[in-house]
Amino acid sequence: VQLQASGGGLVQAGDSLRLSCVASGRTFSTYVMGWFRQAPGKEREFVTAISWSGGTTYYADSVKGRFSISRDNAKNTVTLQMNSLKPKDTAVYYCAARKTLYGNIRYSGDYDYWGQGTLVTVSS
Repeated sequence: VQLQASGGGLVQAGDSLRLSCVASGRTFSTYVMGWFRQAPGKEREFVTAISWSGGTTYYADSVKGRFSISRDNAKNTVTLQMNSLKPKDTAVYYCAARKTLYGNIRYSGDYDYWGQGTLVTVSS
């Protein structure tokens, strides 16, 4: 599956931004989808993930209550709604796909496919 992320940009602290990730192919609904981010000079970190049907979601503590993940399997799309953005949210955001929920949902190594990343910059 190929993933294409979009929606990044420059915003001010407190603003909202919505990222989208569109997947190619007919098997989108068979993948668990996740978002990761990587800030300059830092390792890639887990942000959020959603199960195949969207019934189960996972969030990093740093974004819980501010970010929301959703998916539309009919449109092969997963969306990351980011509210109350903070400067520390500045990073390149990547969408990713994995087949199962087994293992650590927060471990990037368990994801099989990655999008190209979209840059989010939050100014203070």
